[in-house]
Amino acid sequence: MVEPVRADAGWLSLREPADAAARAPGLVEELKPDLVTDEVAVIHDLGCGAGSMARWLAGRLTGRQHWVMVDRDVELLARAQAHPPLAAADGARVTVETRRRDITRLAPGELDGAALVTASAVLDMMTGEELGRFVATCAAAGCPILIALSVTGHVELTPADPFDHRVQEAFNAHQRREVGGRRLLGPDALGAAVEGLTERGLEVLVRASPWRLGPSERALSAAWLTGWLAAACEQEPGLADEARSYAGRRLAEAAAGQLSVMVHHGDLLARPSRRSGGRPGGRGRACVRHA
Repeated sequence: MVEPVRADAGWLSLREPADAAARAPGLVEELKPDLVTDEVAVIHDLGCGAGSMARWLAGRLTGRQHWVMVDRDVELLARAQAHPPLAAADGARVTVETRRRDITRLAPGELDGAALVTASAVLDMMTGEELGRFVATCAAAGCPILIALSVTGHVELTPADPFDHRVQEAFNAHQRREVGGRRLLGPDALGAAVEGLTERGLEVLVRASPWRLGPSERALSAAWLTGWLAAACEQEPGLADEARSYAGRRLAEAAAGQLSVMVHHGDLLARPSRRSGGRPGGRGRACVRHA
């Protein structure tokens, strides 16, 4: 079995403010009525990384919360444990525990009792088989599912450059590459998740959640651009010569605060259908609206 690429803690820290600004707050408002309870809400954060989703979401919800932080990386779990959410929106207590797991191979019933299952920026790194297991496990929990920041494969750079589209196409092909016999879904993952959740009888809402990077995010823009280009050139080595001059132009623009980048993502909220009495079962429906 080939071990998936490990998320870099420095990269996660650099992108956390942009992630927080991008996630769709409207889905949290949709979610809140489902979490009204006098009991502690148990929230499973799958592929939690260093804990940025919990730090963003816990303070937007009310009531006592217990977060179960799940990831395969012990270093990132330690960071999540060391920097937990401070409190709920109403000042209620928030507690955290960590579990080392492969989120695509959770044991049956491991999410039993969850009030909410959440994840952020994980779907595109899965294969179709892994996503199928992940969706089935989440749907079986019988609670709302909030998944943020799934890439869509579309980026916009301003000012535009004729080379942008070639890099985007090569990068998307890299996102869909085969690694050790595993074909990754990349930008196809969000649509596959919506389809899988809907087929399991859940109602699904999708909202746009783009990164909008301007002069105040120049360090992130430069880091993202460097990684974006490197992946594109790994996929299409013939791009390398032109990519060097392109990188020089773009990094200079970023350093001067003259480059704006929009990296498109989508967030989804899936809930047991009201028409089936709040339990998974009948065919659900998807509502896709980019706002």
